[in-house]
Amino acid sequence: MTLLILAAGMGSRFGGLKQIEPVGPNGEFIIDYSIYDAILAGFNKVVFIIKEENYDIFKSTIGNRIADSINVEYVFQKNDSVVIPSERVKPLGTAHAILCAKNNIDEDFVIINADDFYGREAFQTIAKYIKEKGNDETKYGLVGYAAANTLTLNGTVKRGVLEVDENDNLVKISESTIGYVNDRILAKPLNGSCEFYADNSLVSMNMISFTPLLFKALERDYQKFIETADLLKDEFLIPDVLYNQVKLNEVTCKILATNAVWKGITYASDLAELKDYLNDQIVKGIYPKNLYRW
Repeated sequence: MTLLILAAGMGSRFGGLKQIEPVGPNGEFIIDYSIYDAILAGFNKVVFIIKEENYDIFKSTIGNRIADSINVEYVFQKNDSVVIPSERVKPLGTAHAILCAKNNIDEDFVIINADDFYGREAFQTIAKYIKEKGNDETKYGLVGYAAANTLTLNGTVKRGVLEVDENDNLVKISESTIGYVNDRILAKPLNGSCEFYADNSLVSMNMISFTPLLFKALERDYQKFIETADLLKDEFLIPDVLYNQVKLNEVTCKILATNAVWKGITYASDLAELKDYLNDQIVKGIYPKNLYRW
């Protein structure tokens, strides 16, 4: 199994390259904990999708630390096929990032965000699903978190609110801004549709298992995107491609509910809370104090 880590985005709200912000007691990054949990769950290859200008710092830090424990590859998110306005700073989006890795992957793979802490249970859950589903290329899996387990008290966050059928397969993803309002979780869909309460909802944190079948859909949908998008601001996003494949009955996507707790640094003020959480996990023996004495 391959872990594909999306690390090309800059943390605009955090105020820097938050993927390499030290959070552990020995300078570990969030990515380090994700890779540690992935290896324990049976993953044997990691692919980083990064900006080319960040290659040296990624390789000299994360890459060198894990090279003896897992196969490591790097992919640069580049806009080779379309002219992008010079004013645009951010990459073209998560779906475009994954498309850039098509020549590096020909097996089942799981995507995660570099700046999210997913919890060991989430990795174990999705690894178990991949092993049990067999070689069926039309079966994807998505880890669904309880919405309340993914929030920060420091502001709203963007989450994909999930709608599932009686077989726990994905029906719809509503990309929304969610947060607490009077002790309830209010979701505001990004497409402008009606607000709704998401207290008992499962949400996506972009931990999704795919098969190589995804790359055909990415190539098809990317052509449509560049023909119709405002390339100054629009993003080609993986939830949209996944939802389109589901609507076209090309694939099914099993929602894999987890009790895992998300932690991250969406805002600079989240950093202290994340460090405290990791220290608590170390005290409980879930992680070693020095993550690199495997």
